[in-house]
Amino acid sequence: MNKIKAAITAVGSYVPDDILTNKMLEEMVETNDEWITTRTGIKERRILKDPNKGTSYLGIQAAKNLIEKNNIDPLEIDLLIFATTTPDLPVASTGAYTASQLGATNAFSYDLQAACSSFLYGMSTAASYIESGRYKKVLVIGADKMSSIIDYTDRATCIIFGDGAGAALFEPNEEGFGLQDEFLRSDGIGRNFLKIDAGGSLLPASQETVVNRQHYVQQDGKTVFKYAVSNMAGVSEKIMKRNNLKEEDVNWLVAHQANKRIIDATAKRMGLSEEKVLMNIQRYGNTTSATLPLLLSDYEKQFKKGDNLVFASFGGGFTWGSIYLKWAYNS
Repeated sequence: MNKIKAAITAVGSYVPDDILTNKMLEEMVETNDEWITTRTGIKERRILKDPNKGTSYLGIQAAKNLIEKNNIDPLEIDLLIFATTTPDLPVASTGAYTASQLGATNAFSYDLQAACSSFLYGMSTAASYIESGRYKKVLVIGADKMSSIIDYTDRATCIIFGDGAGAALFEPNEEGFGLQDEFLRSDGIGRNFLKIDAGGSLLPASQETVVNRQHYVQQDGKTVFKYAVSNMAGVSEKIMKRNNLKEEDVNWLVAHQANKRIIDATAKRMGLSEEKVLMNIQRYGNTTSATLPLLLSDYEKQFKKGDNLVFASFGGGFTWGSIYLKWAYNS
């Protein structure tokens, strides 16, 4: 009997209709299109403007897209992992609410937070559940309404982030396809360089924290960039060496879309040509937990059964890692 691996069998996505372009940002903060494009690769990002809709709305739409495209019965889903850094509410699980709204009433569910690495960590978790033999269908959703935690007077952060969601269904595979290997890491030093100061147990919300704008993302861009380039490229190179993968063996690099220069540096370290690097940062910006599944959904039709995909991510905390996965189907 072949060993069970966790394969992706379906993907879906959703982005809001409203577009925030670089030109529009020029009217909001001191910046310009050329500066943003040169340093990040971003041209526009999507924004969920409806104040009555949170991250769950994005995730539900992405999951519905997956379910409807692939004619999946929500009742067959065993587990739903909701990867996000912007949950609807601080205590009540966004994942639990999402599962109920989807009609996945036989699934247990929970939220997973590892900043921009949340979906990558979710992939690892889903694979463990599948490989254990206990569960057959695990839905991992990556979604973030980053506009809810961004200060649009801070040009260091408002140019980077957007809203969106993606989803992937994991199922058992005995043909050798699916997740092959992973190398995941974290370092608490990152807490000093990418954070939201207020709203947690260390500094609860107060009138003072609101006035001081301490509920928005703060980032030491140069330090985060340095750590991201070094670590994301490092683990990607390591996963290739550990699995004896040469440049010609890797079909696609599925990298977190935070900054085009970081993605380019990772690809260069891996020795990959430009046509193997998936990129949609120009259209969505950094959607945090949603970047990896959005890439899968956008490029799904180009994947062939047996393709070797290397995932790479880096996020606040710091959290980072790489996953090697064999694609399981032809679209």
